[in-house]
Amino acid sequence: MIPIAILGLPQFRFIDAIDILIVAVLLFYIYRMARGTNVMLIFWALIILLITWRVADLLQMRLLGAILSAVASVGLIALVVIFQPEIRKFLLFLGTKTQLNESLWKRMQFWRHQQQNTKGVNYEAYVNACMHMSQSKTGALIVFKRNNAVEELVNTGERIDATASSSLIEALFFKNSPLHDGAVIAHGDHLIAARCILPVTSRLDIDPNLGLRHRSAIGVTEQLDVLSVIVSEETGAISYAINGVIHHDISPVQLRQALEKYEC
Repeated sequence: MIPIAILGLPQFRFIDAIDILIVAVLLFYIYRMARGTNVMLIFWALIILLITWRVADLLQMRLLGAILSAVASVGLIALVVIFQPEIRKFLLFLGTKTQLNESLWKRMQFWRHQQQNTKGVNYEAYVNACMHMSQSKTGALIVFKRNNAVEELVNTGERIDATASSSLIEALFFKNSPLHDGAVIAHGDHLIAARCILPVTSRLDIDPNLGLRHRSAIGVTEQLDVLSVIVSEETGAISYAINGVIHHDISPVQLRQALEKYEC
């Protein structure tokens, strides 16, 4: 076998393996956030250009390397503009949804659950309201704050600052109510705001039968650490979304379990 040094290739070190692993993890999470969108086409084009650039540099292909280097330096600003929403989502992910954070929150789950029980979080108000609205096929969208600040969402609607009750929630989503159009932002027993505007998911792999209410519920969970609950106006089905994944047609018992599990 011909030694690597004779071929003019650099020695492979242990730190190189760590380097490759870190890059692979970053690319995986970027891919997971961008999949199902038009950004994926740009993503794969960038991967091909990056690999070609590194191969050209390794084989000392000066002309091709110079061209790709120029493209990379000029295209950096353009990439920031193109990937601005994805960059924002990725930074939010690093801040609030890392595996370390998830592990810490799981370890503290029992303590926080006990603390919430002490505070007497009234999940029944939300469950009963959704059950009644499901029976009457009243469309509803409730976003539950978890770890992220939600002031951006609150500022798009009307602040109400009220204690949650089944009758109040149903009144907010009554079709003749001036606050029924949009989302209600909640945290624990507290209704923060109503008629809030949510970001809509841009994913292409979403069920085409889902309307704007469901797409908004998914979109907000892609950008913020929140849980959104939806009542379909067409079918009356109750669903919830978290981390960009929607769970369809759940029962009131499953809704209560989800609110307790994700500590809303």
